[in-house]
Amino acid sequence: MSRTGYERLPMHTVPEPGPPRSRSRSRSRSRSQPLRIPTAVRSFDFTKLLKITLVLAVAVILYTFYFYEPHIEITFYSRKWINSEIEPVGQLAGCFDEGRISAEYNASRYLKGPKEVEVHAGMGMRLGMDCYEFAATIPRSTSAIVDGPRLPPDERTQYHTYWRVDLAPFSERQEWMLKSFFATQDHAASRLVMWSNGDLSTNPILASYAHMHPNSFEMRVVDIPDLASGTALDGSPLLKTNDKKAWTDGDLVRLLVIWNYGGVWIDMDSLLTRDLSPLLEHEFVTQWDCYDKIYQPLNGALMHFHKHSPYLCEAFNVMATSAAPRADSTDWGALLYLKLWRRLLGAHIPPFKILPFCFSDARSCRLDNRLPDPFDGDDGSEARWWRATKDGLQEGGDLDDALGNVFAVHLHNQWDKTFPKGGWVERLLLNRYQEKLAEREDLSTASYIT
Repeated sequence: MSRTGYERLPMHTVPEPGPPRSRSRSRSRSRSQPLRIPTAVRSFDFTKLLKITLVLAVAVILYTFYFYEPHIEITFYSRKWINSEIEPVGQLAGCFDEGRISAEYNASRYLKGPKEVEVHAGMGMRLGMDCYEFAATIPRSTSAIVDGPRLPPDERTQYHTYWRVDLAPFSERQEWMLKSFFATQDHAASRLVMWSNGDLSTNPILASYAHMHPNSFEMRVVDIPDLASGTALDGSPLLKTNDKKAWTDGDLVRLLVIWNYGGVWIDMDSLLTRDLSPLLEHEFVTQWDCYDKIYQPLNGALMHFHKHSPYLCEAFNVMATSAAPRADSTDWGALLYLKLWRRLLGAHIPPFKILPFCFSDARSCRLDNRLPDPFDGDDGSEARWWRATKDGLQEGGDLDDALGNVFAVHLHNQWDKTFPKGGWVERLLLNRYQEKLAEREDLSTASYIT
């Protein structure tokens, strides 16, 4: 073999393979290095950003409220409660059947007779002074306050109210309701019955009214089992229902009292502003507020039904067949009236009337047309809308006119509060009660005892 074409390749030293590198160690070293934040981010002022955001948010809110009128109301109701208490209409118990209507209830007159006064406006009347103007369409009473014919006490229009002696003593604050009654209603044709769960005859304030108006004022102690006799609640354990706020038992008492005696119910936390007699050709409750709350649209702080009214007969049946009322609730008030109203419609029976909210509770509407806070001064925040009207809160102004058109002001308890000295309640209501009472006392002394 010839070697001329062969050339030996050079030899190189090949390094020996070392131990394998640990990838995990490499990653650990990379992770342990400190995070480097860009200088621009580190120098950014987050406090300044927050301030700018807040300023913009305030500007947007002010802009929105200046150019727009938000209407927001959020209430949460249990679906289970709605399904069980609201949606089922239920059946009437037959109280409107011809053979069951009491002989003491003149159905042809009260249910089917012609009426002269219209109390349904057909609209919610939330705007401006609409509700107050509608109240002005109700004609004024033409009856004489003192010089009219004297009726026997039991033949007069009966007005009822209730005070629970274990809640608070009857004092001057509660007396204003009595003063409002005697300053606005017809002494010769009306009588106010003060119901209570205890003896009030020794109270010096009430004793003085009983002495001055022996035919127009009377005190009685409530006997609930006796009043419930003959109703669907006769002997029911529900008659023992009460709560710390006197809501459930108060709602029960008002229905039982009117069932037995007929007449007008007035809550003690009300101030009457006008003679109620033009409304009394109707049987009615009142609107809770101007918003027509879907599950709480009605109120019984002012109501009128005749003795043994089939409406009340049906109400007792609803109470007897429904769940027991919850403590401190309006289950026997607003909810009961709604259930009854829907059952009447379901049976094609004309329901009782519903007075517009402002007739007795003008505090319950928009900020720009509801009555100012009775316990706040004329310079209060709620009074600013009335201050901008004609003559503001002064005598002869729009507020004065509104009070003269409606029939009552509902104070919603708040017994721990006092009326501000020189405020609109004192000037436009309380002082006038005093003047009217002094005038009537002189006339009454010169003519006869009421």
